[in-house]
Amino acid sequence: MLRHILPNSMAPLIVQATVSVSYAILAEAGLSFPGLGVKASTPTWGPILSDGRSFVTRAWWLGIFPGVAIMVTVLSITFFGDYLRDLLDVRETSTEKS
Repeated sequence: MLRHILPNSMAPLIVQATVSVSYAILAEAGLSFPGLGVKASTPTWGPILSDGRSFVTRAWWLGIFPGVAIMVTVLSITFFGDYLRDLLDVRETSTEKS
């Protein structure tokens, strides 16, 4: 089992873990945006986006930058998981990686 099953199951597990973290970040921000998430006193991206929505006409950056931060964080986690999958994939030979 340790020689055949575990090495071949690591790539899907890594991808699933990083996708799950990304979904959790998006779910928390999405639920906190209308006030259904964590307490209002907790600084998270959902309430920050919600607060910036009322100032869009005067200060557009209050709504744009938290959204960009969420996007960059989720993409970074996804790309890191993809990199780990490529790095730890046992099916690729060393000649295919270079």
